[in-house]
Amino acid sequence: MKTLVAALAALMTTAALSACSPSGSTSAGGGPAEQEKFAGIDQQILQWRKDILATDPLCRSQAEGEKCTGFEVACKAEREVAPAEQSAGVTAHVVAAMTWNGFDEKFKHAQSGMRAVEFTKGRSGWTRTDHKPVNPQTCADL
Repeated sequence: MKTLVAALAALMTTAALSACSPSGSTSAGGGPAEQEKFAGIDQQILQWRKDILATDPLCRSQAEGEKCTGFEVACKAEREVAPAEQSAGVTAHVVAAMTWNGFDEKFKHAQSGMRAVEFTKGRSGWTRTDHKPVNPQTCADL
């Protein structure tokens, strides 16, 4: 089951990112240069999911019916790389939002979670930083 989930997540990530334009809107494309630009992002998103499972308060409970489930990458959008960043070795910025269902132990009920991050690809690979909330359909800043 984990393998199937990982394979589906990787497929959805690759398909969605290959259609990103610098403004965050979608367009046709996704040639070899774009694939190289985003190489490794799938693994970064899967690691982000693991980190949410390990650290988010909604994912603390391991009781049946209270575990975090339903993880979904709601949106991904490429962001522009500034010339100064390019000279420093940055080749890509991607903002992504993920949603999931968890359990609020304090109020004893199910609750939805959502988080946004920005992935930055540089000389040493991808890094991830928290990002302010975004529109879950477009990844535009709120």
